[in-house]
Amino acid sequence: MDTVRHGGKVAIVTGAGSGIGRATALRLAREGARVIGCDVNPEALSETSKLFDQANLDGEFVTADVTNQEDVDRLVAAAGPRVDILANVAGIMDHFTPLGDLDDSTWNSVMDINVNGVMRLTRAVLSRMLSLGGGAIVTVASEASLGAGAAGVAYTTSKHAVVGLVRSVAFYYGPKNIRSNAVLPGGVATNIGATSTPSVPWAFERAQAKMATMSQTPAEPDQIAAVISWLACDEASNVNGALVTSDGGWSAA
Repeated sequence: MDTVRHGGKVAIVTGAGSGIGRATALRLAREGARVIGCDVNPEALSETSKLFDQANLDGEFVTADVTNQEDVDRLVAAAGPRVDILANVAGIMDHFTPLGDLDDSTWNSVMDINVNGVMRLTRAVLSRMLSLGGGAIVTVASEASLGAGAAGVAYTTSKHAVVGLVRSVAFYYGPKNIRSNAVLPGGVATNIGATSTPSVPWAFERAQAKMATMSQTPAEPDQIAAVISWLACDEASNVNGALVTSDGGWSAA
């Protein structure tokens, strides 16, 4: 692992309390970045902080909800005057719920975290990146960004929307040396938890037909973090507006 790949850079990582977010925060820090990590779960964030302390890594951790603009502002302020990297990782699933069984609360929660949260934080860091003369934004989308069957209607719609946001930022800000890319995992061994528990048996059975084409066991968070780190580094300077699958070939089936 290149300990200077991100030397001198400041990175914000959402969802840093567990899973892909924690793995990304640790990897970026091991590669030289000062990491500002956030999560809505203070206990989980404390565990990440302990891992940083044990490895003598440079990190600061802020309990924050990306759906709350005041929290977003507080998070960006904690980073100080520069933000070189933003990793939008925080997200929730939707119980594989199809449209006919969907309630407004689930729809609103999924869209607010998965889309509006990404929008708010991306918008908040742009001025800092512009003042620095560039930056890298990497957003975790999903296999569900490419089609249906990997989740319910709310999650699938949210991840399609994220792709539009990622590419719009790439189009408008690419000439200003701000790159925006997405990584699209398939199954990952994380604790995204209760929101991935099926709520409608027949719909989940339908989704299992899609999941049966998965070519390997779920990935480890570190495997996704490696892709995020690469997309954020100078080696990927010519990669902008890309959707990079990291799904063991699932999307090729």
